[in-house]
Amino acid sequence: MQQTILATDLDGTFLGGNASERAALYDWIGQRRNEIVLIYVTGRSLTTMRDVLDELPLQPDHIISDVGTAVYAGAGRTPLPALERWLDEGWPQHTPAAVRGILARHPHLTEQPVVEGRRVSCFYSDEQLAGAARTELQAAGYDVLLSAERYFDVLPRGVQKGPTLLRTLDALNLSPERTLVAGDTLNDLSLFQTGLQGVIVANREPLLAEAATALTGHTDLVILLTEALVAEPPLLARDGGYIMDASAIMQNDTKPENVKAMTEFTREYGVY
Repeated sequence: MQQTILATDLDGTFLGGNASERAALYDWIGQRRNEIVLIYVTGRSLTTMRDVLDELPLQPDHIISDVGTAVYAGAGRTPLPALERWLDEGWPQHTPAAVRGILARHPHLTEQPVVEGRRVSCFYSDEQLAGAARTELQAAGYDVLLSAERYFDVLPRGVQKGPTLLRTLDALNLSPERTLVAGDTLNDLSLFQTGLQGVIVANREPLLAEAATALTGHTDLVILLTEALVAEPPLLARDGGYIMDASAIMQNDTKPENVKAMTEFTREYGVY
């Protein structure tokens, strides 16, 4: 039996919708638990995930945390040696101090209190000022992500959720062709740049929808889920990924059946 991999963001995605909708999604996955490899791909640190891990009825098989800068495999949440080497190479021990030296010139940024992984993360409120800080940090050799009109993440160059997921799939011998990604903010964009099949949920950050449109070349990503599944051919991104927004049937609320239905389709048919 081929397993399907569901690699999903948490806040606003896997934790989206109301209680009954989440229960339906979690029950559906639970009934097929041995058929689905569940990977949480989140901006949270492992510490700030504790409440989620304690409360959710589904425990992940693997965790990609800290915006892709940390990976924990299996029930023991063991680091993967191949990923550890790659991540450490991009974030030498002196890096946090160097990043904070640059951030000191941008006092409008407030450093987040609990940060793990290979990153320095802040809160921002002024997009123009945050953009100036991003420009300086990028020139110094770092990746910078602004998301949800609040979060400012300084990351190793080339390390984000998407690249880390691809390396994790390879390290664990999991099939990219049977992987479905899901997200809702700009820090999930790299997931949709992998060529993997994906779902952008209805309450997504508008800038993510705009970026995905530019990525795929499609001007209208709002399509009915049922139409998407029966279309001949289905709506495909140029790179072979499937990027779909189901807000036509979901309005402004995240409906977990969106992710559920796409996972079911991937489970049955793989790449289409």
